[in-house]
Amino acid sequence: MELLDRDLVSVQEVRTLIRKATAAQQVLADYSQAQVDALVDAMARAGQTHARRLAEMAVEETGFGKVQDKITKNLLASKILLDSIRDMKTIGMISDDQSRKVMEVAVPFGIVAGLVPSTNPTSTTIYKTIISIKAGNAVIFSPHPSALKSITETVRILREALVSLGAPEELISVMSVPSLEGTSELMKNAGTGIILATGGSAMVKAAYSSGNPALGVGPGNVPAFIERTADIKKAVHHVITSKTFDNGTICASEQHVVTEHVIADQVKAEMIAQGCYFLSEAEIAKVEKVIVNQRGGLNAGIVGKPAVEIARMAGLDVPATTRVLVGEQGRNNVGKKYPFSWEKLSPLLGFYRVSDAHDACELCMELLHFEGAGHTLAIHTQNDALVREFALKKPVSRLVVNTPSTHGGVGATTNLAPAFTLGCGSVGGSATSDNVTPMNLFTKRYVAYGVIEPEALAQPEAQPVACSTANVDIEAITRLVIERLKSL
Repeated sequence: MELLDRDLVSVQEVRTLIRKATAAQQVLADYSQAQVDALVDAMARAGQTHARRLAEMAVEETGFGKVQDKITKNLLASKILLDSIRDMKTIGMISDDQSRKVMEVAVPFGIVAGLVPSTNPTSTTIYKTIISIKAGNAVIFSPHPSALKSITETVRILREALVSLGAPEELISVMSVPSLEGTSELMKNAGTGIILATGGSAMVKAAYSSGNPALGVGPGNVPAFIERTADIKKAVHHVITSKTFDNGTICASEQHVVTEHVIADQVKAEMIAQGCYFLSEAEIAKVEKVIVNQRGGLNAGIVGKPAVEIARMAGLDVPATTRVLVGEQGRNNVGKKYPFSWEKLSPLLGFYRVSDAHDACELCMELLHFEGAGHTLAIHTQNDALVREFALKKPVSRLVVNTPSTHGGVGATTNLAPAFTLGCGSVGGSATSDNVTPMNLFTKRYVAYGVIEPEALAQPEAQPVACSTANVDIEAITRLVIERLKSL
């Protein structure tokens, strides 16, 4: 029996999945909004029902994060997301403005290529499936190899929900032989309509270079500015709650605390009281060696691990109650040489003292421009004027105020859309600054009736001459246009 190379098998599998998904999506294209909503409701209920088991699988398989927090993420991706998108019009005629004589028709991309990271495998799969189907698309997942089992099981559960309502199971599929070559084929294939890329910078860049439309997410590297008017105890609670959520694996989690000299000692004392361990200069050097891998990048071995375990890796003995390791940094310690200024995806924080809000503003921009431009910034303050000032200047897509950045950024504790794909806007190299929803996964076809005669355009001083509709059956023309659009 001839043995085929893994990359060839992976590429062929992707082509087969695309062919089957295309046929399934053509079936979905004839569904009404009510039928699609029923599918979405069934998948959301399945995600909610299996939230715990999938969370346990993800932690066991990847070694990242906490079961309870992954349950919360699965619920955000299912129940909370469903509540947010339930009333969205996403299928067929989504707008008919009779006064302006303009109609809008939702046109799905067809096939969504969903790239799934190992840090949030099951929640990201549930989330991307629900928003893809809601918008009338099929979805094919390229799973991170270290999370293949949990992602595959998530797909199986969601497929069962579809099949129970008579929908084609190929509306959702996952690569069983993930490889770089197979993922490249999925992103570049002409049958792919759009790519939802969640993962490392290199992968997101590849998605945008594929030749197909893409929505990608870059690194977070979120600064949290605790300003002098803040409720310090509550601000520190929010930061630590956020930073320890799933051991820091969400890209919207805080990476640095920036605070003013006048309250810095109070903030530090409160952080210690709430479970932070401030490293000495010698201990910082030891932890930095653990943060950096042999290639000079982030060591995957610390991602999603508890603070005590990371300390142990660095040869340190810290209290068993330690929740976050904190490395106090000099004002100018920003950049490649200073690992505590990186996105660390673990319960590690940099701590910076600044002279005032203006200096904080500058430092936050330095941190974001080094890594994380376009993503998220957290601010804790009672000064609404300062919030507005930051909103006008900071290179971020989300400025979350007086809330944990993780929870606020993904829409759990704010009124932002619940999402696990957080656009970074043009400054972050992304095509959107939105929390991605079904509204990002279709294009609009516009139908516009003439409302003035062309002769009026050459008479700037004259009143526009309205097109006569006295003898026109608008409803009949509308039906004709819709039938014509369906045949295209």
